[in-house]
Amino acid sequence: MGAVRITRARVFEADGTFTERDLCLQDGHIVAEAAGDTVDARGLMAIPGLVDVHFHGCMGQDMCNGTEEAIRTLASYEASRGVLAICPATMTYPEEKLNAIADAAAAWVATGPHKDCADLVGINMEGPFISPNRVGAQNPAYVQRPDAAMFRRVQARSGGLFKLVTLAPEVDGALEFVDELAGEVGVSVGHTCATYKQAATAFEHGARQVTHMWNAQPPLHHRDPAVVGAASDYDHVRVEIICDGIHLHPATVRIAFKLFAGRVIMIADSMEATGLADGEYALGGQKVIVRGNLATLESGTIAGSVTNLFDCLRWAVHKAKIPLADALLACTLTPAQAIGVDNSYGSLDTGCVANVVLVDDNLDIHAIYLRGERLD
Repeated sequence: MGAVRITRARVFEADGTFTERDLCLQDGHIVAEAAGDTVDARGLMAIPGLVDVHFHGCMGQDMCNGTEEAIRTLASYEASRGVLAICPATMTYPEEKLNAIADAAAAWVATGPHKDCADLVGINMEGPFISPNRVGAQNPAYVQRPDAAMFRRVQARSGGLFKLVTLAPEVDGALEFVDELAGEVGVSVGHTCATYKQAATAFEHGARQVTHMWNAQPPLHHRDPAVVGAASDYDHVRVEIICDGIHLHPATVRIAFKLFAGRVIMIADSMEATGLADGEYALGGQKVIVRGNLATLESGTIAGSVTNLFDCLRWAVHKAKIPLADALLACTLTPAQAIGVDNSYGSLDTGCVANVVLVDDNLDIHAIYLRGERLD
């Protein structure tokens, strides 16, 4: 693997600033010095490869298909869009289905890294431990009581790949689940009817994230601020937001970045229709109708997005007017920290994996370096 020296780029640093400096890539990592091919990136920004910790599928495939083909499709598409580390989400399914997904993911990681494919750095278990009254686009037939033993069995099959698990804190057994597993996996509050007090109690017990905030949960009310209000009171809690122009109003996105400064995780929550034309698709075993940028169940319920994370980044900056540095951190370092991979991903510090995207001021991509190798 040859060395590359990227010169004259404005490098996005882990503290949210830009520095014009050389960036050296060798043996798949960022190094202090390297002699090799020189790339003049004058007029461009060098940003870390994006990190998506919550999306389901793209290009006709879904993580829940539980096959090498599905994972390869997801990882290849995301890499081509500058999303170079992925933690795809499962849906609400029974244990045997989750086992098949875990087996496929473990086998994929064991035979990697894979050419032209984003690194699979984790899995996000979005169901089945959710409220039957806030399933969103999840399948209510498979909702079940929180079960730590079941989670551990599936986690063992995956080789420890599950980094996040969504939980409705008001359901029976939820707090016991948090008490038992908060030290082993990131517990995220979501698909819930929780009051402020119920959510706050979960955060006190060790839950540390909110699943797609404002979606599939009660709104922030002035007498019961619910999950949003509780999360704002606990500084260790990070919040996911979907910036596809459908799930949240631009003003709501601005509120999130102001209220949760440094704690926002931008996610795509994309489903299998992403990258494809309008039509009928599936999510969690349910039919989804896609028209333009909107994906819904037959009932009209929004069913994930059809937007990749890099396009979410552009929308947040161009449409919601989020400051560039804040938006970039929400797509890189903050999600990497949330799943414990920030020593390798999410920044351009020396020692990190050499995942680099060169973009112009309009956030158009000029080059992608995946583990130090330039993608076509």
